[in-house]
Amino acid sequence: MPVRLGVHARRLGNVRALRSVKGRREQQRFAFEGATLLEEARSAEYTIEELYTTEPAYEATPLVRELDAYGIPTFIVDQQCAVTLSDLKTPSILAVAPIRLVPVGELFGRGRPVLVLADVNDPANAGTLLRSADAFGCRGVVFGRLGIDPYHPKVVRGTMGALFRLGVAVAGPEAVAEVAAASGITLLGLSARGASLEQADWTATPAIVVGNERHGLGRWEGLCARTVAIPMKGRAESLSAGVAGSIALYEASRRLL
Repeated sequence: MPVRLGVHARRLGNVRALRSVKGRREQQRFAFEGATLLEEARSAEYTIEELYTTEPAYEATPLVRELDAYGIPTFIVDQQCAVTLSDLKTPSILAVAPIRLVPVGELFGRGRPVLVLADVNDPANAGTLLRSADAFGCRGVVFGRLGIDPYHPKVVRGTMGALFRLGVAVAGPEAVAEVAAASGITLLGLSARGASLEQADWTATPAIVVGNERHGLGRWEGLCARTVAIPMKGRAESLSAGVAGSIALYEASRRLL
């Protein structure tokens, strides 16, 4: 049976702290919200440590009651309290789960492309790119150390469950380049100055490197064996990192998988 908590319950302070990078790193946990992501986490067999839900959501969501019966610690909070835990306007279900980062070397050398986010900062772009990596058969995604936290609430929502299925690592460019070289994988950077993506050499499995929204590949560019550009016929000057990376991932899956 669920336990009712007041707004000042001590354990809620730890959950509120998960809204910050500092809190997530200290606890090695993150929070995600909503019945859809909860279902995705269960389908991926991702560990769920705790559930926080309003009473109406508890009664209306069979999965929450099922997980409660299974033994996942479940807590009922009122709407005012739920708002303090969330960055949504009308929160109802929040789950807490462990951060599950892998060593960057585990993502290379498995015969499938790897996606590298070269210090991408926008959570919408990062979420889109993880969804595309999942859709197009990537082994996993590497987040640059100077970019967005993979477990930022907006990134987690934007992945629509892909975060639970993909391997995720955080690393700097030198570490990625070292592992890629040892695995025989080429770093393929996306840049407006590169050759057309249509002419890229796909004889070897690449790691596709998507640059920062404002600064492009930046410190990662010198480590890329070559750079490619998305050919465009219209008047737009550029594509968002999420769109450009998704097109490159599609092309990689078409050529390699």
